[in-house]
Formats: sequence, C-alpha cells, structure tokens
Amino acid sequence: MLIKQISVFIENKPGRLAAIIDALGKNDIDISALSLADTSEYGILRLIVNKPEKAAGVLKDIGVVVKITNVLAVAMDDTPGGLAKVLSVFVLNNINVDYMYAFVATVSKKALMVVKVSDTDSAVKALDNAGISTVEAKEIYRL
Repeated sequence: MLIKQISVFIENKPGRLAAIIDALGKNDIDISALSLADTSEYGILRLIVNKPEKAAGVLKDIGVVVKITNVLAVAMDDTPGGLAKVLSVFVLNNINVDYMYAFVATVSKKALMVVKVSDTDSAVKALDNAGISTVEAKEIYRL
C-alpha cells in the first residue's frame, strides 16, 4: 500500500529541472506523477517513478540530493466531492495531510491522488474502514 516517492532538492536555475528529467529518461525511468514546489533559490521535486531505487541512484550520480519517502496513492471517486470524502476520513481520524498532488492515470475509473500524511498506518486503516482503497505499489509503478 505504500508507494516510494523520490524527493529531489534542486537549485532554481534554468536547465536544472531539464537535466534531472533527462537523466531519468536516459536510464529508462518512467515518471507517473510529479509535483514541483519552489522558493526563490531551491525547489523540491517530488516524483513517482517505476524504478524508485534506480532513480535515486541515477540522480545521486549526477550530484542531486535525493530522499525516498513513503506515501499513499488513494483511489477516489472521480466526481464532485470525491476528494472531500477522502479528506473527511482524515479529519475524523485526526490525520494531518502534509502534502498531496494528483496522479496522471486512473485505476478502475477512480482518480488517483498521492498523499503524504502524518500517520500512514492509521490513514490506510481509516480509508479501508471507509471503503476507500489505496493502490499497491506494483500497480502504480507500471502505470
């Protein structure tokens, strides 16, 4: 149920993002989801890729600071209120959302969302009790 996410710390300079994406592509690493947040000098690029450990190694080899973090991929109804239903489960179970971003694919007509929460085990249990599924890593990595 846990998905390995690559977090990359990059300088906010022209060409730096392109170099990272290019290195991944040249090493047959496919990106399924990404989020980029920046400040004036640095950014955090978060990626879901098909080969997270290999991606981390490739990026370290080109001098990039990389961290692997466990996140959830939540399958939610792709309708108005679908995200609100997921978030209400977190609220009812006192689980904080650290950050989240959308996924580029759907599974079984459900929209996917990547979410980093304060307590992953509690989140998985609460979502399961509410009938909301998380997606297995092997399914995500092949999308």
